[in-house]
Amino acid sequence: MSKRIGTAAMALVAAPLIASCAPAGTAEPGAAALTPKQAERLDKQLAGKVPGEPIRCLPSYQSNQTIRVSDDILLYRASGKLVYRNNLKGVCPGLARDSDIMVVQQFGSSTCEGDFFHLVDRTSGIRGPTCVFGEFVPYRKPAGDAG
Repeated sequence: MSKRIGTAAMALVAAPLIASCAPAGTAEPGAAALTPKQAERLDKQLAGKVPGEPIRCLPSYQSNQTIRVSDDILLYRASGKLVYRNNLKGVCPGLARDSDIMVVQQFGSSTCEGDFFHLVDRTSGIRGPTCVFGEFVPYRKPAGDAG
């Protein structure tokens, strides 16, 4: 009987810990939780846009602005009507701070899923973590939607 009580007690203790791992905001399942500010930034950038089929590579000419949402989500703005979302393959510690320089190791004229980039401290020049791109998911405003 004490074995059952011990198991039940462990379940009660573990349940809140497991629940705290659930993503917040509009993060994908299994992604790191977003802070309210990060969720607001993501929602603002993707508002009114519909996700399309993921693409493996993003040609350099198709993005003019990189937006760091969190340590595992980047957005590439192509226009007011088109934004590409990239969920990195893992967490990139410090990416969300937006103070380090992103150095992308690009081969050819596109950035592709599986390509690497690393962060470099702007002041000291010390190289930080190496990070890996995931798929690029286009978010577009529906046809006929002004804006």
